[in-house]
Amino acid sequence: MSGFHLLEPRASTFASSYDWLFFTMVVMCSVVAIGVFVVLTVFSIRYRRGASVDRTPFSGSSHPIEYAWTITPFLIFLGIFVWAAILYAEAKTPPPGALDVSVVAKQWMWKLQHSEGRREINELHLPLGRPVRLVMTSEDVIHSFYVPAFRVKQDVLPGRYTELWFQATRTGEYPLECAEYCGTDHARMTGRIIVMQPAQYATWLSRGNLAPSMAAAGEERFRSLGCSGCHGANASVHAPKLEGVFGHPVHLSDGRTVIADESYIRDSILLPTKDVVAGFVPIMPSFQGQVSEGDLLELIAYIKSLANAAPPPRQR
Repeated sequence: MSGFHLLEPRASTFASSYDWLFFTMVVMCSVVAIGVFVVLTVFSIRYRRGASVDRTPFSGSSHPIEYAWTITPFLIFLGIFVWAAILYAEAKTPPPGALDVSVVAKQWMWKLQHSEGRREINELHLPLGRPVRLVMTSEDVIHSFYVPAFRVKQDVLPGRYTELWFQATRTGEYPLECAEYCGTDHARMTGRIIVMQPAQYATWLSRGNLAPSMAAAGEERFRSLGCSGCHGANASVHAPKLEGVFGHPVHLSDGRTVIADESYIRDSILLPTKDVVAGFVPIMPSFQGQVSEGDLLELIAYIKSLANAAPPPRQR
C-alpha cells in the first residue's frame, strides 16, 4: 500500500467497530468544545464591561436544568464506556480454532513462525476469513505490533508474552509497523501483512514448509535438554506430568491456583521455583540463558500439543 491515506482501508472485523467508536467520541467532544466556546463568546460579548444589560442576581431555582446537565452527560459517557468495554472484551478473547503464530521482536525486525514450522521475517502471510492469534515476546526492548488497516496494536515486551488476535476481511498487502520507539533504527522496523485466499495460503504454506512443525521441533528440544528424563512416562524422578496440563488449572504449593498458559510454561522453564506444583519438591534447574525465545516458543508448542493427552501411568 503506497500513497497518503487519511485512514487505512478497513481490513479486519474490528476495523468498522473501532472507527465508529472513535468518530463518535470525536463528534461528541467536538460538540461539547464548540458549545462551550460559543457560550463563552456570547457571554463575553453580552456581559462585557459597559454593556447595558440586566445584571440582577438570579435568586430562583433551576433544578430541572441542573438535573439535565448532570444526568444526560453521565448516561452518554456511561454508554460509551459500556460500548468500549464490550469491544475490549472481544479484542481480548480469541475464538476457538484461531491460527497460532509466534512473534519474536528484536532490534530491528519481526521474526514470525507459523505453527506448521514456516518462518518469516518482516512478513506475515495469512488466510482470508480465519481468526489469527499472535503470541508475542521481545528479545531486547519494548516494541509494539501495529497494523493500521486492521486497527490493532499491542505492545511486545521482553520477559513475558502478550497476545493479539484479528481476522482479516480483505485480501491484499497491509503495512506492519512498530509503534513504540525502540532505538536508532526504529523507523525501519516495518513489514507487511499479506492476506491470501485460503487455497492460496495452503499452497504457500506447503511449498515453503521445509522445517518441522513448532511442536515437533519443541519435542526434539525437550529431549535434547533432558526434560524427558524427569517429565517422561518412565522417569524415576517425581516430577509433574505435562500431558493434559496446558489450558487447565494447576494447584500450587502455596495454595494458589493458576491456569497453565504460555506465560506459566515460560516461567516454569526459566523460573522453576516461582510456581511450584502442589505435592512436588522444587528441584528443577533453571534453563535461563540456555534457551532462546524461539526455543521457548517451540517448547511451549510441544506442551500445548499434549493438552488433550491423558497422563501415562508411571512405571514402577
